[in-house]
Amino acid sequence: MYRKAAVTTVSNGSYLQGQANGRLPSMDSEQPAREGKVVLKKKVTLLRGISIIIGTIIGAGIFISPKGILKNTGSVGMSLTVWTVCGILSLFGALCYAELGTCIKKSGGHYTYILEAFGPLPAFVRVWVELLIIRPAATAVISLAFGRYILEPFFMQCEIPELAIKLITAVGITLVMVLNSTSVSWSARIQIFLTFCKLVAILIIIVPGVIQLIRGETQHFKNAFAGNDASVMGLPLAFYSGMYAYSGWFYLNFVTEEVENPEKNIPLAICISMIIVTVGYVLTNVAYFTTISAGELLLSKAVAVTFAERLMGNFSLAVPVFVALSCFGSMNGGIFAVSRMFFVASREGHLPEILSMIHVRKHTPLPAVIVLHPLTMIMLFTGDLYSLLNFLSFARWLFIGLVVAGLIYLRYKRPDMPRPFKVPLFIPALFSFTCLFMVALSLYSDPVNTGIGFAITLTGVPAYYLFIVWDKKPKWFRNFLDKLTVTLQILLEVVPSEEDQKS
Repeated sequence: MYRKAAVTTVSNGSYLQGQANGRLPSMDSEQPAREGKVVLKKKVTLLRGISIIIGTIIGAGIFISPKGILKNTGSVGMSLTVWTVCGILSLFGALCYAELGTCIKKSGGHYTYILEAFGPLPAFVRVWVELLIIRPAATAVISLAFGRYILEPFFMQCEIPELAIKLITAVGITLVMVLNSTSVSWSARIQIFLTFCKLVAILIIIVPGVIQLIRGETQHFKNAFAGNDASVMGLPLAFYSGMYAYSGWFYLNFVTEEVENPEKNIPLAICISMIIVTVGYVLTNVAYFTTISAGELLLSKAVAVTFAERLMGNFSLAVPVFVALSCFGSMNGGIFAVSRMFFVASREGHLPEILSMIHVRKHTPLPAVIVLHPLTMIMLFTGDLYSLLNFLSFARWLFIGLVVAGLIYLRYKRPDMPRPFKVPLFIPALFSFTCLFMVALSLYSDPVNTGIGFAITLTGVPAYYLFIVWDKKPKWFRNFLDKLTVTLQILLEVVPSEEDQKS
């Protein structure tokens, strides 16, 4: 199932390199088909990079239920303060990833940086949990929001059937997988369009909110910091919710090898995107409070819909459509980016070899994209998705904190490493401390779910020794996997990339 990076079957002719007009391997052929290169091309421009970051950060949360922060802060003023501070902290984290992305010019994001700083075991555990649980569950959750809101205009007077939501969700997931398997360019173009739709949706809320402020609708901002006293645990939990809302700033680092001029475009895309998102999030929340009181916001199931119904009349029907498009953009950006993590992990020998192969004509990492499809469908129709995300939400911040701590470690371990973009040391120190603090908080506030998540994460340790370290697997098992890989390679029309051949 897994291969060592140093021992591949490429050398004996089982997997042969092709090109756009090249040949795939034959089950009984030993002749190579080395007629050209098959690689992932540099098609991510600055604009496309910005669209990947904004398009994956802005999902359904800002439109549906930003009440988690308000509930845990106890006042309008403090909630807006938390939104702002979380945006700044997320910018700090993004700047750290900008430095890592310009000095370690490999795709893979978290996985690659942990591998570079701390070695293969923690890197494998990260990609193991991401592949089996986190990404399928996260994709299923955001896809369910897409399914619900795309059907909302058709079921205004009644409850939407759960089966209908899941069927439309399944269609949406399949469409995203097909899109990312077919064309990098089209996936990026559609991401730009969907990002534009997200920003239009935010402006649809912000502009009426500004008009309300000009008209003097400021009653909900009077005594903004007065209200129910937040508990001692409330404020840290509010920051946890806020940081989750901003998560997604790291996705451009998953596709570093496909970014044009990464030394310039990665830092620029990250800074521009985070400024736009932070300003947009804060102004959107300000707009909500011009029309909706704190108590009404806490009771609303979909704040953006409630806001639109009060100010826009029939035009409010457009809001669910924009929310659905926003969710689709998050699905598309997430699949586009995370598939590259699996691609790189396979190239390093930590996942099945087939996942590091590229379609001979379309130049997309087809196997790394579609591997998520069956897992996501299983989660969608059988899993308790929100429990799974609760179990493993701490793992995201644990590994992100580890990555940023790795930046500090690499400053001392490899001081001569070229760093075209370098952040002041206090930024990674503050951000890694924030991440580890949130992890410690989750262990204290919800020990049962966090403990289960921790146990699930630790399953990656025996898996690493079983699949990666143990090299005395039965010969019949190795032969079976070799034949299975060749069969899948022929069926999917994929070949090893040029980088894979070199490794």
